[in-house]
Amino acid sequence: MTAPEVVDILREGIWVMIMIMAAPVLAGLVIGVAVSLFQALTQIQEMTLTFVPKLLVIFTIIVLTLPFMLFELKKYTLSLADKIATLG
Repeated sequence: MTAPEVVDILREGIWVMIMIMAAPVLAGLVIGVAVSLFQALTQIQEMTLTFVPKLLVIFTIIVLTLPFMLFELKKYTLSLADKIATLG
């Protein structure tokens, strides 16, 4: 296996990771900004107020996007297995 092939495999793995985690991370970012704005406007500085909505939203997004995540991981894994099989 040459260096460009290894770089392609790593690049594809990083891209799959970015695609899979984009939705939960962006949802956490949006809900975090919304809660921070709410806390700034109402001057409520409760620590649990930041964690509970984030956990609920991120869990919901992960459950909703789980089929897409599993499909992308399966596709990458099969691609990687095919590349390994062609080497040996």
